[in-house]
Amino acid sequence: MASALVALGGNVGDVRATFARVIPRICAKASARLLARSSDYETEPWGDEHQAAFTNACIEIETPLEVEALLDALQEIERENGRERSRERRWGPRTLDLDLLAYDDRRIESPRLSLPHPRLFERAFVLVPLAEIAPDRRIGGRTAKDALQSVSTSGVRKLG
Repeated sequence: MASALVALGGNVGDVRATFARVIPRICAKASARLLARSSDYETEPWGDEHQAAFTNACIEIETPLEVEALLDALQEIERENGRERSRERRWGPRTLDLDLLAYDDRRIESPRLSLPHPRLFERAFVLVPLAEIAPDRRIGGRTAKDALQSVSTSGVRKLG
């Protein structure tokens, strides 16, 4: 079994309802057990700033799937929820974004996947929910709690 960290995001439709629906779907599709789920956070758009605010969260799951099979499962769930990567603009609006942040503490560089996620330690919208559920977990030699101290968290607001 592997421990995987997954970031969830979106800014089209009822994103919180989407999260509530897809987290059990992730667990079913990945034969996974949900270990932790962060709160939901409203965050300012990153990259393309002229769009609606995003909702972000993180989960930790334990899965028997190999890393590429888990990536396939996550991308299939995105498609089931209306995401068509080939038709969207980079950092643009989306119904659902599922990013595999870490898989155990493996380092992977392939055409399909880079782990840990290459921009993980630059993004408060990922680090804040990640630090909530796994503050001391080592990812690429760092912890979310330590990395969070080097980014601004303005524009990240916990939702009730």
